[in-house]
Amino acid sequence: MGGLRNTVRQELVARQLDEQLAEHFPPAGGAHAVRRLRVLDIGPGQGTQALRLARAGHLVTGLEADPAMLAALRTAVAAEPADVRARFVALQGDGRETGRHFGPACFDVVLCHGVLMYVPDPEPMLAALSRVLAPGGLLSLVVRNGDALAMRPGLHGDWGGALQAFGSAGYVNRLGLATRADRLAPLTQTLTGICAPLHAWYGVRVFTDAAPDHAVAPGDPATLAALLDAEEAAGRTDPYRGVAALLHICARRT
Repeated sequence: MGGLRNTVRQELVARQLDEQLAEHFPPAGGAHAVRRLRVLDIGPGQGTQALRLARAGHLVTGLEADPAMLAALRTAVAAEPADVRARFVALQGDGRETGRHFGPACFDVVLCHGVLMYVPDPEPMLAALSRVLAPGGLLSLVVRNGDALAMRPGLHGDWGGALQAFGSAGYVNRLGLATRADRLAPLTQTLTGICAPLHAWYGVRVFTDAAPDHAVAPGDPATLAALLDAEEAAGRTDPYRGVAALLHICARRT
């Protein structure tokens, strides 16, 4: 099994994303028909969500800025069956410069998961992503929850770190990099301003964020299923979702 925190993140985001896709893009030809969507994934990393959508029949473009990650993504794509490879394009580029690569309104779905925390100002990137999103399209963001920055250090007994986190948007991630968190209210205002108002939001990793780096997902399927179901319930229930480590923000282009 993989690392616990990444397993929880990827599985919850997949469930939440599938829920939003079913709501936004119901099958046009019956319950078993597949509506082929044009998907752009900004910073897809190893391609977990992007490849999952390509396997489901969607046309996916991955835009990755880091050359090493892009090479890993292309390796992962090359290992897929021919039909999946034919539906996947991996390009090098920065999400803030989508206008250099794509025309307006050319994607039905845009994913930007775990990227905004590395951008000093999220608004230019969000505006660029809104531009390439077709009317009625879905914008899916996964961001660090700025309203809960004190939770991790507090649960680890780092009282100084917890106190410093209150009122701050900056933090050092587990890779040792200085990064930035987003708070729900200001992010909602920004999305409204770029014509992609908030439609739904979820919490991701309410119970397991304080797990150590070496923690692995339970090997017992029943235990893992119960863990994921508990995290999923917490991620859609107040007040629990408000203290999740990550927020999954789903916006709809007007």
